[in-house]
Amino acid sequence: MLSLVEQIRTGAIWDFPGGIHPPENKTQSSRHNIARAELPSELVLPLKQHIGRPGTLIVDVEQKVLKGQALTKFDAGFTLPIHAPTSGTIVAIEPRTVAHPSGLSEMAIVIKPDGKDEWCALSPVADFKQASADDLIEVIRQAGISGMGGATFPTARKLQTGLSRTEILVINAAECEPYITADDRLMQEHAEEIIQGIEILEHILCPKLTIIGIEDNKPEAIKALELAAQHKDIVIRVIPTKYPSGGEKQLIKILTNQEVPANGLPADIGILVQNVGSTHAIKRAVIDGEPLIERVVTLTGQSFTRPQNVWVRLGTPVSQLLDQFGFKRPKKNPRLILGGPMMGFTLPHENVPITKGTNCILAPKKREIPHQGSEMACIRCGQCAEACPASLLPQQLVWYAKDQDYDKCEELNLKDCIECGACAYVCPSEIPLVQYYRQAKAEIKERKVEADSAERAKQRFEDKKARLERDKADRENRFKKAAQDRRKEMKTSGDSDAIAAAIARVKAQKAQPANEQAETKPAVAAAIARAKAKQAAASGQSEPDNSEMMKLRDERKQQARAAREAKANQTANEAPSETPKDAVSAAIARAKARKAQQASGNEASSDQPESSADSKKAAVAAAIARAKARKTEQQAEQDSKPEQSSEDPKKAAIAAAIARAKARKAEQQVEQDSEPEQPSEDPKKAAVAAAIARAKARKAEQQAEQDSGPEQTTEDPKKAAVAAAIARAKARKAEQQVEQDSEPEQPSKDPKKAAVAAAIARAKARKAEQQAEQDSGPEQTSEDPKKAAVAAAIARAKARKLAQQNDKEDKQ
Repeated sequence: MLSLVEQIRTGAIWDFPGGIHPPENKTQSSRHNIARAELPSELVLPLKQHIGRPGTLIVDVEQKVLKGQALTKFDAGFTLPIHAPTSGTIVAIEPRTVAHPSGLSEMAIVIKPDGKDEWCALSPVADFKQASADDLIEVIRQAGISGMGGATFPTARKLQTGLSRTEILVINAAECEPYITADDRLMQEHAEEIIQGIEILEHILCPKLTIIGIEDNKPEAIKALELAAQHKDIVIRVIPTKYPSGGEKQLIKILTNQEVPANGLPADIGILVQNVGSTHAIKRAVIDGEPLIERVVTLTGQSFTRPQNVWVRLGTPVSQLLDQFGFKRPKKNPRLILGGPMMGFTLPHENVPITKGTNCILAPKKREIPHQGSEMACIRCGQCAEACPASLLPQQLVWYAKDQDYDKCEELNLKDCIECGACAYVCPSEIPLVQYYRQAKAEIKERKVEADSAERAKQRFEDKKARLERDKADRENRFKKAAQDRRKEMKTSGDSDAIAAAIARVKAQKAQPANEQAETKPAVAAAIARAKAKQAAASGQSEPDNSEMMKLRDERKQQARAAREAKANQTANEAPSETPKDAVSAAIARAKARKAQQASGNEASSDQPESSADSKKAAVAAAIARAKARKTEQQAEQDSKPEQSSEDPKKAAIAAAIARAKARKAEQQVEQDSEPEQPSEDPKKAAVAAAIARAKARKAEQQAEQDSGPEQTTEDPKKAAVAAAIARAKARKAEQQVEQDSEPEQPSKDPKKAAVAAAIARAKARKAEQQAEQDSGPEQTSEDPKKAAVAAAIARAKARKLAQQNDKEDKQ
């Protein structure tokens, strides 16, 4: 049984499934030799003209460049540099519309030619047969060569994948796309250079067999290749014309009967495929040292007056070619297709630049290639499946693509679709199947990129977590080891009390700040005392003496305790009733206390020029007097509760009236005597007078407490209550009047007269008090009880009225 290589050498060919036979329309552009386009006024070079990432910029704006000079550099496996097609100046680096179905913009370098077309220094390989495969691959990479059949896969990368594993080298010269004849004319005019490029590839890959696959509709190219390949171990295989026989996998199937596995590469089965245009560019890069700066482009379609093939510099705008080679713009629906009618796409405008993958510009008229009609529903005819050269299921793929079920699309091997357009060509419903497949592929690719990014982030997180755990474990181990070493050292040195000593040191450190703080407190106090002394010396005043205030505070506390105890003892006994005499006595006592307070205040004011300490003592005495007066009033109110009596109501009413009259008289006398008098100029006498006034106030308070004791009466309880209420109201009114009249006035100039007047006022107050005590006793009456009740009601009404009047005056 013959081997595969022997079968190929005997002339055997095979066929691939599917395929179609559209009109070729190649003769209109293949009859003329390749022309050369003029140098444009502006060259636009996109940074990315191949599959993969763009190179890194190494030039700046306003920089002058030479023809063949590198503008970007290689820095990754799928990166290729681009070169200046002519000499000139870089005028911009900005986004420009690129040759892509999306019509989007990408970063591009804009060069303004200077017309000199001056080359940079070239470095050709003198004898490629003496160079290593890696060196030649590097030369091809630095020349920026990519697949020129339309796929734009980096050629150097493809050669690296086929090193030491390529058994059959296939040169793709089929050029199955209708209208396109760029490779046909290239083979007719540059067959010898193509053969030289094949020899370079054979030197790099060392295959067992080299095959050139070419369709039978290119007789002139076949003759040229056969003439150039004489005495060469190269098999030229002519295959039947069938679209898409120029596809990589389909050509492998025709020439070798081998099938590339799904999601695999031809190198996996020992085969490598290279385009004719790429092979010619390899020859120019290695032998001539020229990078890829121009290519052959087919200008065809009935809108051109003379369709032909043209050598075009990369970056030349399409509009420049249209103007130079007789393009007639249709009045309606002008259309420019980049590529062939099967796999090409419509350009968004004429200013799109020529790139490394541009092999044809098709400008058909409306009748030549009619516009695609409206999409209709699928009729399930199955013609798309019969025409698919990759043996896929286009009908199901388009369903899942529309439904965005990309997992199902991957299960149905959407990646193996070569986007040849055969399915869309035969579809009677005019469904743009290829557009759906392209969109689905883009979505799948984007999802894969996101998934890879998420997986890398997850891996980085897990690695970081593991690293932190290792660091933590290392620290713990170091601590444990250090502790063990310390224990061993302690045992060997016999220092078993090291821990106790450490604890003692810590406690000593904690106690030290407290001692320092305690030591600093006396210093702070001394500093404060010195500051106060300096302040007192500066103001010329002595610090006040608070000893008297402390004594008075203690006395008030004792009196409060005694009052609480007395109140607690009285809760078990009956509350005594207040007589009119008691009410009058309480009012007189309060008035005397206020008068004594005013006298103390006046005496204290006279001592201010001499000493500030006496003024403070006088203020304290006045506060004590006010407190005692309030206490006397409260005690009088507590003692005024009505009790059971059996006295005659008429006599009680008369006694109450007499008590009220005497209270009014005593109040008027107190008001007259309470006017402030002129203090003596002598400070010592004023101090003595203040002391006498304070002593009298205390005596009056004690007398009031003694007089307000509980006494047994037999008066009518209702009348007694009325009398007590009237007495309390009058006492409050007298107290308010005394407070209003107690404001200090301007003292007279004669101090002796003021002292005499004060003594007379005090004597009158004592006499009024004694007279009120004598006149306030109860009397017996025998009036009618009904009249007494009426009088009591009248008295209660008057008392309420008087209380309301007093409340209004208090508020005012």
